[in-house]
Amino acid sequence: MSEIRLYPDPILRQKSLPLEIIDSKAKEMIDDMARTMYLYKGIGLAASQIGILLRAIVVNSEYGLMQMINPEILESEGENAGEEGCLSLPDVEVNVTRGSKILIRGIDLDEKEMEFEASGLLARIFQHEIDHLEGKLIIDNLSKLKRDLIKSRLKKRGRMLNSDKTSCLV
Repeated sequence: MSEIRLYPDPILRQKSLPLEIIDSKAKEMIDDMARTMYLYKGIGLAASQIGILLRAIVVNSEYGLMQMINPEILESEGENAGEEGCLSLPDVEVNVTRGSKILIRGIDLDEKEMEFEASGLLARIFQHEIDHLEGKLIIDNLSKLKRDLIKSRLKKRGRMLNSDKTSCLV
């Protein structure tokens, strides 16, 4: 199992690169992401959250585990505001406005293209995880003052990363 990268780890602010080759190493990485997500009781996880700057996400949906490579949102419809948490920001919840219905496309582990509509919580999870791949966090919706307060609170709780944990894999 991998360790979750915590804010303000600079890896979380970097854009992820497309995953070009889906070999056994890539599949092992995505399996590890799923195990890590379940261990930390998450409902979604992006590869960047475990220090790997490749475009891969896992989602624990009502339909079971969804694993997607190079996901992209093709269309977004409507708006819906709601509270979101994040494994990289423990004990932080932020009100975020997202598309209420999206059309998403990506590749599965068998290298087959998949395209489907998602709405409600599933749409929110996909948008949240794809934001991670772009280096965006839920706190980007807050003022600098509130972001600084969150950073200070995490530091006081001893959840800040050591500076030697800023390396990543690509």
